Amino acid sequence: MKTTRSELLDVIYRFYPRGVQQIMRIYVPPGEPVYEDTEEHGRLVEAANRGRAEYPRWEAMIHRMYERYDLQNESLNLFAGGIDPAYSARIYRPKDFEPAPSLSSRASLSFHVSLLGPYYGIHSRGEPDEIPAAVAEEIEATYPGYQPIPPELGNEVVPDVDMDGVMMGEATIYVCLFSDVWTWVDP
Repeated sequence: MKTTRSELLDVIYRFYPRGVQQIMRIYVPPGEPVYEDTEEHGRLVEAANRGRAEYPRWEAMIHRMYERYDLQNESLNLFAGGIDPAYSARIYRPKDFEPAPSLSSRASLSFHVSLLGPYYGIHSRGEPDEIPAAVAEEIEATYPGYQPIPPELGNEVVPDVDMDGVMMGEATIYVCLFSDVWTWVDP
């Protein structure tokens, strides 16, 4: 089944309220909506709690991948009480270990498994190789039914949601479903 923009926006709007900025309560006029009080934020908190409870499955997959790749798990924020919308990890390629690689010459790959819906994303830099396909195979074996979000959908801006690290009107579908960690690897 092909993923649609409408389907992805429906998922996003279940977890992020439209038009409500993530501003601390002391800066919001009385009677105005506060992000942390919304049902959507409550669902996001529940998704992060499920992510913590189901972490052993992610951890087992990551450990299998450690055997093949130089990998960094970037999901530990969940255990510090973070409200991340996805598990995230990064694979470093040999070019990343060259002395002082420039930002444009880095070759790392990040991958994410959403806690908000059955989606994953792989964000790769560098020369084409077998790693993205191997990561996709591992994700799909560990999370049956999960689908990749194609770039033509994932890079679309969601104009009316606000997130940590991304201002209102700048978050993409990828960022909403995978967190701003998605932006740490620019293809």
